[in-house]
Amino acid sequence: MTQQPTATPKLEEPKFGFNEYAERLNGRAAMIGFILMVVIEYTTNQGVLSWLGLK
Repeated sequence: MTQQPTATPKLEEPKFGFNEYAERLNGRAAMIGFILMVVIEYTTNQGVLSWLGLK
């Protein structure tokens, strides 16, 4: 007869690596970067590559 544990351990979310918080933060940063890129292109009438001097 095997005894079952009476309490479930509380595991901490990892602070580094692929976890839900890091992925959400990365997605939000990507969205902000994309919107800023579109705003730069609209206000300068140039593409981002020419704005950066790469074209």
